Amino acid sequence: MNIMVMGSGGREYSIGRMLAQESHIEKLYFAPGNGATAALGDNVTIQEYDALADFAQEQKIDLTIVGPEAPLVDGVVDIFKARGLTIFGPSQAAARLEGSKVYMKNFLAKYGIPTARYIETDHIERAFEFIESLPTPVVVKADGLCAGKGVIIAHSHDEAKQAVSQMLSGKSFGDAGKKVIIEEFLDGYELSMFAICDGSDYILLPAAQDHKRLLDNDEGPNTGGMGAYAPTPLVNDAIYDNVKERIIRPTLDGMKAEGAPFEGVLFIGLMVVNGEPITLEFNVRFGDPECEILMPLMESSVSELFYKAATNNLSNLHVKFKEQYGVGVVMASRNYPYGSSDPAEIIVDDIVHQELEEHAHISYAGVREIDGKLYASGGRVLVCVGLGTSIEEARDRAYMLCGQVHFAGKKIRTDIAYQALKKA
Repeated sequence: MNIMVMGSGGREYSIGRMLAQESHIEKLYFAPGNGATAALGDNVTIQEYDALADFAQEQKIDLTIVGPEAPLVDGVVDIFKARGLTIFGPSQAAARLEGSKVYMKNFLAKYGIPTARYIETDHIERAFEFIESLPTPVVVKADGLCAGKGVIIAHSHDEAKQAVSQMLSGKSFGDAGKKVIIEEFLDGYELSMFAICDGSDYILLPAAQDHKRLLDNDEGPNTGGMGAYAPTPLVNDAIYDNVKERIIRPTLDGMKAEGAPFEGVLFIGLMVVNGEPITLEFNVRFGDPECEILMPLMESSVSELFYKAATNNLSNLHVKFKEQYGVGVVMASRNYPYGSSDPAEIIVDDIVHQELEEHAHISYAGVREIDGKLYASGGRVLVCVGLGTSIEEARDRAYMLCGQVHFAGKKIRTDIAYQALKKA
């Protein structure tokens, strides 16, 4: 089987790392990949989607897996399917669930899926009026894709109004902010759930919890994610059942009714309020760094899961997960998330602990290869992943591995999984 993974981050590396371990995979390609994916397969520098589809046909690629959201929103799945190619991910129409927060919120309301009270508008006066009607904090979201940075939690009405003004003027996020969502703030705890969907059926992966803030104790600015763990003990069977019955099933049925059956990863950002899961947002791809911890927890074939989802054949697939926990700690570059950082050579000490050799690994993200050496190239550089029979054991292994990795300006949080460990 020949497989191509589209993307260049830790999410794509972690998928590729699992695929590279499957004996029936003959060729593995990354488009474009990063400096470390070249050790798992072949990096492809083709950027244009039609040319990538040509490449997939020429190389007889049996399955393409799309990692990031931008190609999905651009319609890469439609381009590949028009050529008769098998590709895992939603169509351009279905990808609107992430591509437009306005579309997503209106979809939730239309199909009775629990979500926060909101308005969507491009009129500043209406926005200000609704802001005044809400208690603080107030949540302000740009409509379009903003690389995970288009959500502002304003702690005063004036701050919310300023955020709206900057979005609608195009100052904050360009065209992505020319329409905004304003919604009530929900007080609870956040979770990430991922359903692998084939249009009709789905397989729900273990619930994860991401750590968005840059600093310990959830302080500092929001980031793309500084670490994650799974499964989380903050979810019980009642919450899982509620998510399946009140969120996933009506979403799949609703997307069919909209003429855009959902195939791919449905990423459900949840806030659990008094035991009830409320939908904060949908994304149409794996979260990063959640993907880095969920992939190694899979005992079943990753390629089979994605292939059967891409060919509308999940109903007869049984997926098995390891009875373990995964904790991932992100190492970011010196100036993340404020700006770019100078390249810094990455040095990984020789692993002498058998415990680390067997139960921990690195998923590389913002790296490039220069003269045979890996350099941190900015942003989130890599994720140190630990597995264990408890969250504490997995956490300890992840941080032990962090101690083996060095580059100038490396930045980490030291409290990943603290909510679960505090509960324990």
